[in-house]
Amino acid sequence: MTSNPIRVVLAEDQGMVLGALAALLELEPDITVVARASNGPDALSAVQKHRPDILVTDIEMPGRTGLEVAQFLREHYPQVRTVILTTFARPGYLRRALDAGARGYLLKDRPSAELADAVRRVHGGLRVIDPGLATEAWSAEPDPLTDRERQILQRAGDGRTSVEIAAELRLSEGTVRNYLSEAISKLGAANRTDAARIARSKGWL
Repeated sequence: MTSNPIRVVLAEDQGMVLGALAALLELEPDITVVARASNGPDALSAVQKHRPDILVTDIEMPGRTGLEVAQFLREHYPQVRTVILTTFARPGYLRRALDAGARGYLLKDRPSAELADAVRRVHGGLRVIDPGLATEAWSAEPDPLTDRERQILQRAGDGRTSVEIAAELRLSEGTVRNYLSEAISKLGAANRTDAARIARSKGWL
C-alpha cells in the first residue's frame, strides 16, 4: 500500500526556473506539484486553494517576498511547511527565513537531487539548512531594522518616492520620511539608496 504523495506548491518569479523546478519534482514518484505561482499573492492564493504539505519559494518575488509569505503561513496555515530556495547565500537572509518560520533553506546552486530530499525531510518534520550557511547564521550581525523600516527601505531602494511609498502603505509622507531617516541612521548610511544597498548586502532586505 503506497502512502499519499507529498503535495507541493512552487513559487518562483522566473518562468524558466519555475518550469525546471516543477519538472524536476514531478520526476519523483512520491511528490506532486499541485500549483505554480510567479509572485507572492499568487503563492498565497495557491496555498489557500490547494492546502499543500510544502511551499517551495524563492525570496525575491513581486507583490510579497517569500519571507513575507512564509511569515503569513506560519501565522495562518501552520500545517504548510515552507522551504526557501534562493541564490542568497547570506546568513542574514537565513536568520530572517528561520524567524519567519521556514523549515528549509537551500541554495539554487546545490545539486538538484537535494531539493526533493529536502522536501521529504521537511515533510517528515525535520529542518533542512544549507550546510555552508548553518554555522554562519548564528554568528551573523543582528538585523537592527524593524519590520516597518525594512518594508519602507525596500521600496525606497527600488526607486519609489516617499509619496509613492506613503500611498501604497497608507501612511503619511512625513511618517515615511521618519522611518527612512531612522533606518539611514541605524545603518550609518549617507542616504536612502546607500541604506538599501547596505541592508541588502547584509541580507536584511
